[in-house]
Amino acid sequence: MDTIRNRAKERFPMVLLTLLSIVQALALEFLWDHVRHRTELFEFSGVALFGWLQIAASLNVIILIWLMYAGMLMRFRWTPTVTDSIWPFFIGLIQFLMIEIMGPEKIGLWIIVLALIYGTTDFINHRAMKRARTDSANHEFFDRYLPATLRDFIPQITMVTTLIMAGTWIWSSGYHGWFTICALVGSLIGLGYETHKAARYWNVSMGTG
Repeated sequence: MDTIRNRAKERFPMVLLTLLSIVQALALEFLWDHVRHRTELFEFSGVALFGWLQIAASLNVIILIWLMYAGMLMRFRWTPTVTDSIWPFFIGLIQFLMIEIMGPEKIGLWIIVLALIYGTTDFINHRAMKRARTDSANHEFFDRYLPATLRDFIPQITMVTTLIMAGTWIWSSGYHGWFTICALVGSLIGLGYETHKAARYWNVSMGTG
């Protein structure tokens, strides 16, 4: 059984990254097609501002998901489960939904879907990290840090809760003013923070941070 387990550990990163590459490439193509077919994005208007903020956030989501998975699989080893291979399909479906409903008429629902992606990726990352911590091959990294507690996830919980509340209010009220712009800018700041955190932990793992 140890031989099968070791074989799975060695081959799992290549298999999962290949799958994730396909899903993210499709999401990027879907996003590009969306941009090409929305002529109002190239006009000076509030609709264009909302649209480009959504596009920037969607692109950041694609990049962040890639960084999260690539960073985990290149740095750590753990015994894979069937669920590990299913998550990329689920994430892909949520991304496609997020891109499909982009536009000012469904911006509240779009923010809620963004919150779902945000929370799901953090859950997947935490789940993988917990299992990677139990593998002796990863002790060089995890010996530097105590196991995560609920307090460590306060920024993520705050971000998801805030986006859901903001999206629900915008969706129910139909309001598309400054509050909506602040919600979109806030989502970009949160995604930027997660991208910065992924880069920081990568540098620590590589001994350059």
